[in-house]
Amino acid sequence: MSGHGPSAEDVAEEQAHFRQVVTTFRQYRQYSLSANTRRRKDFYSLPIPHQKLLKEIGWYQKLGDVDDAILSNADFLEEIVDNTEIFSGSVDEPVGGDADMAGEHGDEHAGPADAHFHDAHTHEHGSHAHSHGPHSHGHPHAHERVVGSSSVPAHEHRQKVSEPDMDKLRSTLKQFVRDWSAEGQKERDETYGPILDALEEQFKDLPEERRADVQVLVPGAGLGRLTWEVINRGFSCQGNEFSYFMLLSSFFILNRTTATNQWSIYPHIHSFSNLQNSASLLQPVMIPDVIPGNRKPGPDFSQVAGDFEEVYGLRQEDQAQAWDAVLTCFFIDTAKNIVSYLEILHHLLAPGGVWINFGPLLWHFENNHTKDISIELNLDEIKVLAEKIGFKIEKEKLVRTTYVGHPDSMLHHVYDCAFWTATKI
Repeated sequence: MSGHGPSAEDVAEEQAHFRQVVTTFRQYRQYSLSANTRRRKDFYSLPIPHQKLLKEIGWYQKLGDVDDAILSNADFLEEIVDNTEIFSGSVDEPVGGDADMAGEHGDEHAGPADAHFHDAHTHEHGSHAHSHGPHSHGHPHAHERVVGSSSVPAHEHRQKVSEPDMDKLRSTLKQFVRDWSAEGQKERDETYGPILDALEEQFKDLPEERRADVQVLVPGAGLGRLTWEVINRGFSCQGNEFSYFMLLSSFFILNRTTATNQWSIYPHIHSFSNLQNSASLLQPVMIPDVIPGNRKPGPDFSQVAGDFEEVYGLRQEDQAQAWDAVLTCFFIDTAKNIVSYLEILHHLLAPGGVWINFGPLLWHFENNHTKDISIELNLDEIKVLAEKIGFKIEKEKLVRTTYVGHPDSMLHHVYDCAFWTATKI
């Protein structure tokens, strides 16, 4: 890959950011229990007759069940960051120390899924974090081993965890449901289904034994289910992800999971609003619904950590015309400059290659407070722009779906997502 490596200042900033993400995982237990303690404090501030009534309907006792669910989630989340050897450097190294930012040279065989993880320099740092959930978008480097699932290093007790970071972590739990549980099957069918069908249709004339020659890129790969599904249809696939929350979690689920339903998580316990009953709040979700390591042999499977525009941009000559298909799912609205995104997509595809898109237009940087630029187009404008850049949109429709939705909630956020296939002319 061409271009200059990161500066010492960038590396130091990156290490600090990674430490903050790991700290967020490790402090989930304390942070979430504190929120539940607030409910108890409010309960005891009520008149005694009111306390008695709430106990009679089971509300107060429910807080103990939520505590237990928090502890279960915490054990799972601490397991994820207990072994972060895919990333270079050490969480405990002083900021500014040497760090091996591996770039494209950092590929390693990564456990049972045999997914190669590459580490390109990233900048999440708040503004680019992404969740299409109800409150915000849930769209995350370094090395430390912690003995014991509840151990939090002393320096992490001194680090403050922000509510936005904790919200990203709570969103990550919901992403596990969407990507790796039986409960997420409906959303996957609605979202990944059309993409995978279009991919297979595009290469229907290719003998199945030659599908591994087809190179597919999935930017914004999240927790990796779409890339896994592409691989299991016989195509070679590379996922690209920017968020450390997603990278740590996807590495864990793809490479540290050995059985179906190995983990039980409680993704709905963080808000008591809009729930029909206590079962809706305390519903456990078992993950994964498949064994990620059981995948079709033959196709290449890799993950690249880094910003899409930095890793695959127009200056990256080795990426020019390197891909037969690019799949964007809930991704293009993460752009600050959508023109740049579309130019890069065109740059990446071989002549006749296909861009398959699915998602809304919830522009992530609209009205941001970080002084980032934001160019927001409507659907018609994007399609005209795509044609001007050199795409021919051939199939398109709107598909109604949710994103990390809770089926038992009394509030549902529904998107009419734009789906299309576009061929590079």
